[in-house]
Amino acid sequence: MNTRGPDTAVHDEGTYDYIVIGAGSAGCVVANRLGEDRNLSILVLEAGGSDGATIISMPSAFSIPMNTKRFNWGMSTEPEQGLDGRVINLPRGKGLGGSSSINGMCWVRGNPMDYELWEALGAEGWRWSNVLPYFQRLEDVRGGGPLRGTNGPVKVTRGSEKNPLYKAFVQAGVQAGYAASENMNQHQHEGFGPMEMNVGNGKRCSAAVAYLHPAIARGNVRVITGAMVDKVQIEDRRAMGVQFALGGKMTAARARREVILSAGSIMSPAILKRSGVGPQQELRDLGIGVVHHSPEVGENLMDHLELYIQQECIQPITLYPAVKLLGKAKIGAQWLLTRKGLGATNHFESGGHIRSRAGIVYPDIQFHFLPLAISYDGKTLASGHGYQVHVGTKRSKSRGWVRLRDASPESLPRVRFNYMTHPDDLLEFRACVRYTREIFSQTAMTPYRSRELAPSPEVISNAQLDEFIKRNVESAYHPCGTCRMGTDEESVTLPDGRVRGVDQLRVVDASVMPQATAGDLNAPTLALAERMSDLIRGRHLPAATDAPLLAASDWAVSQRTSTIDRDYSGDRESLREALLVNARSGAFEGKQV
Repeated sequence: MNTRGPDTAVHDEGTYDYIVIGAGSAGCVVANRLGEDRNLSILVLEAGGSDGATIISMPSAFSIPMNTKRFNWGMSTEPEQGLDGRVINLPRGKGLGGSSSINGMCWVRGNPMDYELWEALGAEGWRWSNVLPYFQRLEDVRGGGPLRGTNGPVKVTRGSEKNPLYKAFVQAGVQAGYAASENMNQHQHEGFGPMEMNVGNGKRCSAAVAYLHPAIARGNVRVITGAMVDKVQIEDRRAMGVQFALGGKMTAARARREVILSAGSIMSPAILKRSGVGPQQELRDLGIGVVHHSPEVGENLMDHLELYIQQECIQPITLYPAVKLLGKAKIGAQWLLTRKGLGATNHFESGGHIRSRAGIVYPDIQFHFLPLAISYDGKTLASGHGYQVHVGTKRSKSRGWVRLRDASPESLPRVRFNYMTHPDDLLEFRACVRYTREIFSQTAMTPYRSRELAPSPEVISNAQLDEFIKRNVESAYHPCGTCRMGTDEESVTLPDGRVRGVDQLRVVDASVMPQATAGDLNAPTLALAERMSDLIRGRHLPAATDAPLLAASDWAVSQRTSTIDRDYSGDRESLREALLVNARSGAFEGKQV
């Protein structure tokens, strides 16, 4: 009989210059860029496994890995009181590439004013002219264009827009009085136009594909998968290494220079708290020794919500046949043989960005158009031909939190976004529904438009709309803000990612964002990690000399315009006043800048 107790010895995985926790979007970038110096050794710790699966590589199959245990942490929120107690699904990527391996691949930089707002909120140095060069460095945009990158690691393409519904939706937006945008990632973000996706040669271009696999090939970046990080080892307020479980054994690795936490907006604050950095009362209640009292760790949680507004289509031109068993088989076979066809797109090929009301400087509502009536996770499908938009607000003022369930790294943290708890939230979402209906009613959609499937024509009053919104709104899976960067003492991190109160420890991921951007979050996260990687190395790219900040000249008095005609880059200080008012209290009612 074996009478030995459990093996409590800690296995030593060695010493590295840098240890990166998390092989998600940001972690892949950091590992690659730091590894450009071949004299450095980098260890990347990832709780999940490989990204080698057809369902990840095939763009149109993204709803499958999103709902697969192997690639998804399987999180959900606490009951959301603002949604009458609903529990909301919260997929988070688990494995190489993180959420960039399971997301919808919509490539949206956000609005240039997002980054002006970041700096106004205390993220010194993060203005648009400083961030733009990093978007240009990371992009490989097919066809290029003004302000774009053409030699970066992330391949960016547009869909073919062969389905006439894509262009009809854009035309309908213009008919409703909004601007047309040739490309929302170039000069003009506001308006309606084609969308881009991080797809190259018909395959998903995740952060693992673009950054991590090339970094591993250099030979000085090592990745350990299946590594469940417990905590950062901190001695005398200095991060010395990382403790993690690997194959049932407690394991440790040491860092000569820095530990970089890139586990995402949910897991990064959880790891910080287990390491003793966080609200002291929460840590003490769980028996965790307090290294540094940082009350905002895990707070300020933000997200994007969205609704599906659906119409029946009177012409048989939608993707409805493609989601049937035979249709899927044909698409899959074509993609496997040629990397072309409907399998090579995410199907979000047109969209738009508008403002919810007068007094809002730049768009706070986003549309993704889809020539199919189906839920984002692929679980709920209409019974016939239809089309829809995913529409939602981008700068909700509600804030939530991430808190530890207990001190064990095996326990998923508790998450509550406090959706729909700010008075402006329902006001803005009612606007989402009403503006979408108005756009769908334009003559460009007349050849295709039949009855409304959702909400349904009977849902008209504010009370009816509010009930529909609370029952049907879903997360767009863009959490951020839980390790906010800033220059104020309450911020968790400094604008270069360094954690307040602990030396040699940084956070580099979407958790440091002081405000969610006006669009899908993956592209901004990659750009953030690119710039942070330079700041770690004590350098940065020169600021862009051509970095326009475009808005409608009459934004203070009009909700919509067909012309985005004023560049505010020469009057940034006055502009920031209005941006801060929008972010904190609503529409700007003062003198127009």
